[in-house]
Amino acid sequence: MTGQEQWSAVDSYITDLFLPPDPALEAALVSSAAAGLPAINVSPTQGKLLHLLARAQGARRILELGTLGGYSTIWLARALPADGRLISLEVNPKHAEVAHANLARAGLTSIVEIRLGSALDTLRKLVSEGCGPFDLIFIDADKPGYADYLKWSLKLARPGTLIIADNVVRKGAVADAASKDENVQGIRKFNKALAAEERVTTTVIQTVGSKGYDGMALILVTDKP
Repeated sequence: MTGQEQWSAVDSYITDLFLPPDPALEAALVSSAAAGLPAINVSPTQGKLLHLLARAQGARRILELGTLGGYSTIWLARALPADGRLISLEVNPKHAEVAHANLARAGLTSIVEIRLGSALDTLRKLVSEGCGPFDLIFIDADKPGYADYLKWSLKLARPGTLIIADNVVRKGAVADAASKDENVQGIRKFNKALAAEERVTTTVIQTVGSKGYDGMALILVTDKP
């Protein structure tokens, strides 16, 4: 059994034990695939991790960068109280349309708002509108933009806000300073900015599973941004 086969087998084992069948989540994956969306959503076990972190955080306001088909959005929104609010940013109209349908099927449209457009433009608007502070921010968008997304996310945070950034290990390529991959270099720039940022404390966890080898950055805001 190869490493990937074993990782996937263990993911299936964990999913069977701790994630009972969920029609809304399963339908979100099916409809996303049928619409031709890339299969880059978080895995079920990663979705459950996001859900647990949001609940442990006691999150009432969540910001997500990168909606895709709304799979991670559903996991996060379900962690919110009835009067909670989640704003998700998506640049692709087709992705947003699929996500709207998936969120409606999950009964979450009353607490989730999808804002269409460039994430940077929308982040600026959120700041100018006085939105936030958010209790949890999940960054899962284009990797070259991560450093800028961090800067603007901090403007929408507070001491105690948890920021989670996905896909920050890139199958280990993030350790290669000479990489020509713009995604790898985008993450390296993001990690360098994180290391220099005195208002947060950070670690990166490496992950393996059905989605392969990657990692997440866990960032706790410790001082007023």
